[in-house]
Amino acid sequence: MKPTRVIHPKLDLIAALVEGLARLSQEIARETAKRMRVPRRRGGTLRPGADTPCWNALRAAVIPHLKRRGSRALLAHYLGVAPGRVHEFFTKNAAMPDAERTLVLIQWLASVQAGRRPG
Repeated sequence: MKPTRVIHPKLDLIAALVEGLARLSQEIARETAKRMRVPRRRGGTLRPGADTPCWNALRAAVIPHLKRRGSRALLAHYLGVAPGRVHEFFTKNAAMPDAERTLVLIQWLASVQAGRRPG
């Protein structure tokens, strides 16, 4: 016994196209949802940006003190990092120092703002 046709035979091609487009749109929606999800590991490393307002404020306070020639190199020496890391912290905004160096940076900033020479 043959199943009865629900769709007119001339509409088979259109029905197949619609069905294919429906499957394709579901797949696109699934892929888009995967890409839009930001994996957030608990305890993972933070990157500088909108999620780090305290770092943004500290960075904004430090930057004016790095205008003089050689000041970045002196800060790098004081923090015990390579000068390129200071560039990543304050110019590129691509990285943040670890907790210990952040505390040392706060000490450095306090002494510079007080007019004392750090070190």
